[in-house]
Amino acid sequence: MKSSSFAVAVLALGASAAAPAQSSVQIYGLLDAGVDHASDALAGGKSATRVSSGGMNTSRWGLRGSEDIGAGLKAVWNLEGGVLMDTGGMDGALFRRQAYVGLDGSFGRVVLGRSFTSVYDTVIQFDPMGFAPYYSWATSGPAIGPSKYGMTTGFDNMIKYSGATGGFKYGATYGFGEQSSGARDSAKVATAVSYSVGGLGLMGTWERVNGNTLAASGRRDETTVIHAGATYETGAFKMYLVARDYQAESGNRSVRDVEGKTVWAGVAWKGLPNATITGAVYKIDVSNVAAGADADPTLYVARYRYALSKRTDVYVAAAYAKPRTRA
Repeated sequence: MKSSSFAVAVLALGASAAAPAQSSVQIYGLLDAGVDHASDALAGGKSATRVSSGGMNTSRWGLRGSEDIGAGLKAVWNLEGGVLMDTGGMDGALFRRQAYVGLDGSFGRVVLGRSFTSVYDTVIQFDPMGFAPYYSWATSGPAIGPSKYGMTTGFDNMIKYSGATGGFKYGATYGFGEQSSGARDSAKVATAVSYSVGGLGLMGTWERVNGNTLAASGRRDETTVIHAGATYETGAFKMYLVARDYQAESGNRSVRDVEGKTVWAGVAWKGLPNATITGAVYKIDVSNVAAGADADPTLYVARYRYALSKRTDVYVAAAYAKPRTRA
């Protein structure tokens, strides 16, 4: 039996020591370290004090570049990895945060590789804490442990489009499942749109993540996440309100589908020179889980941030997570 294959390379970028004048390469990063004290963090209700990485934003470093290739087009690329400031280690794989190449023009931007989803790019703008890993549930969800009822931050094997028209921003991301069992197995899609006019901002998003087909049922796990939110800025104040609906449909029909609803609200005040005071509340309500599991927590958080310069901030943040007792 004779087999054949056919492949098409869509885009390839090269780098050399001598870059033309129309090209740019930038090294960038953000480093965030602090001291964190958490009560009831260890077994037996004991507290823990430790040096933390990413109290206000995730520490990272990266390389990015662009080249004018004519006809109003630019070739763009980005490599970005996370840094653990407490140990100096990598936060995941070397360029786990982003690794892509693409084209940018009047039509918008299209990239291929690994990147944040269109949903993440939009929702992050509607989080009063700006996705502070220790003090926000906009991306993650439960009081302890990794997210089970939140959005997906980034896709592997993806193609992503983003564009803007007037006050509208919009985008779509598709992650190929790359499974031998079929194109839809492990496939992922994320779409988002936002609109801003004056001090008002509005957004809506939709995300679907597929699992693999189960042989026993012929069905696959599927999770769907929807967001709707608004911001309003007037004077020194900016207010936030967002709702999320998370639904997990199991390919095993003997397992009940899980639904998690998250709502958050917050306000930021910039009435002091070089300083911002932010407060927020995040609330999660989960349905169809076992008794004693996932305690429907509420997170209360406040932060004072002071800019020492254009590039250096200091901050103090405090949070209290309160679970609801389940029968």
